[in-house]
Amino acid sequence: MTTGPGRPRLTSQRRPGQTTPEEILDAAGELFTTKGFAATSTRLIAEMVGIRQASLYHHFPNKEEILAALLEETVSPALAAAERLTDAAAPATVRLHALAIYDVTQLTTTRWNLGALYLLPELLTDRFEPFRTQRTLLRGHYRQLADRALTEIAGASGSTSPALADLPFRIVESAIATRADIERGLLPGPENEGAAGLLADACLRALGWTAPLDEIRAKSRALLAETGGGTPLHR
Repeated sequence: MTTGPGRPRLTSQRRPGQTTPEEILDAAGELFTTKGFAATSTRLIAEMVGIRQASLYHHFPNKEEILAALLEETVSPALAAAERLTDAAAPATVRLHALAIYDVTQLTTTRWNLGALYLLPELLTDRFEPFRTQRTLLRGHYRQLADRALTEIAGASGSTSPALADLPFRIVESAIATRADIERGLLPGPENEGAAGLLADACLRALGWTAPLDEIRAKSRALLAETGGGTPLHR
């Protein structure tokens, strides 16, 4: 992706963003998540931005590169947060809770529900292998923290089955489907209020935590502030 001036615009700015590539990504994010990836053309994206199709190609050579850039936005900040939290000096239960809050906040507050793009069949092609690798790494951080949290919760004799350790990652990504249902009118909007805290709590409950969570929540918020994760970048 390039960030040069490109060709002159057809119209004044129509989309949010400080640069033309950001405007293109915003328009594509809307179209991919509402109209569908296969049904969206680069011409339509350009029209939404108010630029020529040739100008779009100055920044992105094809539709797949636009999708790749959007997907990278969804996982890179969360992966960076996971790396910081994995090495933080705090109990694994607190670190897992903090990561879940960070990740769910991103998934539920972006302008478009980009996580819904994870199920596109196009993501199985070689072009999207870097994204798949990043998502696998993020999942690995969740599983590592979950394994350590299980030991803290149940002791050395606690279960460390792969299925159980994978639950927090799955719980966090359930925010994607919940958001989609809200946007379709299948759930009332208030159901999404406090989703980050609720799902972070659910991650620990799924691992067997039965005590009150007030202290965990307070330490989780403090840890996010310490590690620079208090205000997630959007996915």
